[in-house]
Amino acid sequence: MDWGFIMGIGAFVIASTLRAATPLIFAALGGVFSERSGVFNIGLEGIMLFSAFFGMYGSYLTNNPWLGVLLGTLVGGLVAAVHAFLSIELRANQTVSGVALNLMAVAGTNMLLVKFFHSVGQSPSVAKVADWQVPLLKDIPFLGDAIGNLNPLVYLALAMVALSSFFLFGTTTGLRIRSVGENPEAAATVGISIRKIRYLGVIASGLLGGLGGVFLSLGSMDLFKENMTAGRGFIALAAMISGKYNPVGAFFACLLFGFAEALEGQFQLLGMNVPTQFLHMLPYACTIILILGVVGKSVPPAADGIPYEGRK
Repeated sequence: MDWGFIMGIGAFVIASTLRAATPLIFAALGGVFSERSGVFNIGLEGIMLFSAFFGMYGSYLTNNPWLGVLLGTLVGGLVAAVHAFLSIELRANQTVSGVALNLMAVAGTNMLLVKFFHSVGQSPSVAKVADWQVPLLKDIPFLGDAIGNLNPLVYLALAMVALSSFFLFGTTTGLRIRSVGENPEAAATVGISIRKIRYLGVIASGLLGGLGGVFLSLGSMDLFKENMTAGRGFIALAAMISGKYNPVGAFFACLLFGFAEALEGQFQLLGMNVPTQFLHMLPYACTIILILGVVGKSVPPAADGIPYEGRK
């Protein structure tokens, strides 16, 4: 086996890992914003699924994938706003609200698929977001093949990790979000609106989760398939917890899950006889291992999931 082949395999794995991790990165970052503001958002799976559908539908209507990305992202924010209303205004059980959104997304997208396309299982093909060839990156030896020709949503996901970390830990609004998630009563005494900050955190989680969903239907593929999120919203939650509610930690956990998914293609390239069922199981096995505490104890924000009963 020559070095050229080995380097080619390495580049393939890196690129596949980044592509597989992208929807998880978006959703996990969204989860960080929601949990840091004190609202548990288990509905990320449903948000991603709704956004994947409407992203595809936006591209179908306009033949412009970027308008599809915009529509799918906004729908993600709208669905999250429903969860915020139930959690903040009505003080509903946040776990029940999230589960309801997930169930509604599965049934709702299947119904819309039949309603709009008279089709069961998947939509017709639509215009997808084309990959970019980044001039300077693609010329880097070895790494150029891995990181110089990716979907723009992959680059956006990487940028959002840095932006989210800066926003949460380097700005006043980020400090307010974290303070509301830890001690809303204390935050309220200095004039911070708990209600507004929590809406901000949950809707941000919907917009980011929406980007994760539209990547599936317009970046990774060019159509919507029934239940195409396949548990990625839950894996993103696990990545967020494993990453200790920190954007950078969540990012590295998502890379691990992405690498586990990319291994499937690697084994096929090397001609290794590994059962496909085992390869499909790998990302979920990683989820269980990480949740069991391989990365150490992960402590959620003190007020996470607790409705605020004080003044608005």
